[in-house]
Amino acid sequence: PGSIPRRSRRRRRSVPIAYESGDEQGMSEPQRPRWEPKDWRQQLERIREMRRNRDAPVDEMGVQTCYDSSAPPEVMRYQVLLSLMLSSQTKDQVTSAAMLRLRQRGLTVDSILQMDDATLGQIIYPVGFWRNKVKYIKQTTAILKQKYGGDIPRTVEELVQLPGVGPKMAYLAMNIAWDSVSGIAVDTHVHRISNRLKWVKKETKYPEETRVALEDWLPRDLWREINWLLVGFGQQTCLPVNPRCSECLNQDICPAAKR
Repeated sequence: PGSIPRRSRRRRRSVPIAYESGDEQGMSEPQRPRWEPKDWRQQLERIREMRRNRDAPVDEMGVQTCYDSSAPPEVMRYQVLLSLMLSSQTKDQVTSAAMLRLRQRGLTVDSILQMDDATLGQIIYPVGFWRNKVKYIKQTTAILKQKYGGDIPRTVEELVQLPGVGPKMAYLAMNIAWDSVSGIAVDTHVHRISNRLKWVKKETKYPEETRVALEDWLPRDLWREINWLLVGFGQQTCLPVNPRCSECLNQDICPAAKR
């Protein structure tokens, strides 16, 4: 299933361009009002309020906490990418612990290339799909060594071509490793909550669809914050099953609230 969103990403890439092409040489005085969700600013403000304590798993053990901030920049970036690869379908606590074990071995491109698969598997276990991830980590690390001088690529296009790296990881890597906001990182939490709040014009099936839908209306200065905000909100309140609507500040203006 990992490959489906990637196909749809290519198909949809032309959408925004087609949208802008009506804008012939400044002839666009009557601006069509852009679609935006009802009450979204108020909903966002209240989610910020609920996230004020920064005490969700993503805050304490998310990817931004998993790398060695005293390492050389390229090692730091490599560790960011690796923690993102480990994090897919894995709880933050488990990813964080695996990264700590890897870092105790001195986590660099060369140390991973020298490590045999069995050892790497033992260290990262029990992250989800750890056998596949051993394979992806080795393949990606070899590519980084050969093609990027041991660093990670600087573009989303190149990042998603690495084995085991999907769009969400690529946008987060751009943000955390390169301090560059090139898109919204949409994981299961962001995808679920965007649909519950009706932040998408019509229901979306895949995170990649949700990303395109959100980027179409959400002001760009909010793109960096939205992943972090919604992931923590999804871990603590807007849970996948049995969301805690009675504790949610948006219960009166959420289309999905169980009142």
